[in-house]
Parts: sequence; C-alpha cells; structure tokens
Amino acid sequence: MSDNNQINLEKLSFDDLADILVSEKITMVSPAELHGLVSGQLASGARFSHDLWLQMAHDFLDVEGFQHESSKVGLVAVYQQSLSQFESLDMSLDLLLPDDEEYEVSQRVESLGLWVQGFLAGFGMQGRQTDKSLAADAKEMLNDLSQIGQVASVDLEENEESEANFVELSEYVRMGAMYIFTECNQADKSGQTDQSAEIKPTVH
Repeated sequence: MSDNNQINLEKLSFDDLADILVSEKITMVSPAELHGLVSGQLASGARFSHDLWLQMAHDFLDVEGFQHESSKVGLVAVYQQSLSQFESLDMSLDLLLPDDEEYEVSQRVESLGLWVQGFLAGFGMQGRQTDKSLAADAKEMLNDLSQIGQVASVDLEENEESEANFVELSEYVRMGAMYIFTECNQADKSGQTDQSAEIKPTVH
C-alpha cells in the first residue's frame, strides 16, 4: 500500500483509501464498499456538504470520529473525486478496486461484490429504488447489480478466462452505475438536477 502521507488527492486509488482506513484502525469495512456507498448516494441524486459526508462515513464505519485530519481530507477527496467523475462527459468513473498487479482475481471479484453492495446500500438510503418514476431499464439494472453483489463469495481460479470475465463484469458495473446516475440526475427545465441536496444521512 502507499504511504498515507503521500496520497495523491487528485486521483485516489483503492490502496489510498485502504491506507486511510488502516490509519483509523478500521478493518471490518472494505475500501471498495465505502466507495460504492458514496457512489450509490451520488447516483441516487443525493449531495452532501463535506461535514455531512464525514458524518455519514464515520456512521457507516461505526467509529466515534476520525483520529487524523489527513483521514478527513482523504475522505472528502473521495467524495469530490466520485462526484467529478460521475459528472464528467467522458464517462470516467473509476471503481476503487484492488490493482490487478497486486491482487489475485478472486480478491478483486470479492471487492467488486462489496462495491456493488455498498452502491446498492447508498442508493437505497434515499428510497429511489421504490420510486415509481424510475425508468424500467434503471430498475432492471439495479436488479442486475443486486445479483452481481452476491459474487463476493465466489472462488475463482487464476487464469485468463477468469481475468477476462472479471474485466467484463466490472465494466458492466461501472457503466451500470453511470447509467443509473444519468437517470436519477436529469436536469429539469430550470437547469437544476434532480437531487436531494443536503440530506442528513442516517447510516447504521
């Protein structure tokens, strides 16, 4: 993992977020799941001030507060990076998953499943999954993601086929998240996006 003092706040990785969690002695939550959570919240249309996002994060992580100021800075950067990538025109969302050069494919598949679980949890916090105005295709995508979220326990052999399947599945998840974001963040006639801004999160 990288040196926590040299995290690139403009482009955070899975290991960067892992370093933040380790520095806070948080071992029960995957970096992928936490990134999925904020991604799901953003995709649902929710927006948070930095203080509210940090409140949501430490509630989700089940800690009283963060010991290090650098952790707060890093977590805010994760939020901002995720929002910027969702809103970019080049579909540049990066799922924060383990690097393929350092982790076995079974570990990356597990992290993908946890990312999806976090995404669905974050999306569900705003109740959008039961929104009657949600397009049928978006509902179908959420159902697909729900099934993909169950792959966390799948044990795969290390071979080219498993690698190719992982790449295909992770890209499907990435594009699915982007699609759901687009569906739930449409601009109305006043130019405002459909979003539940500044909602106080309740995560337990």
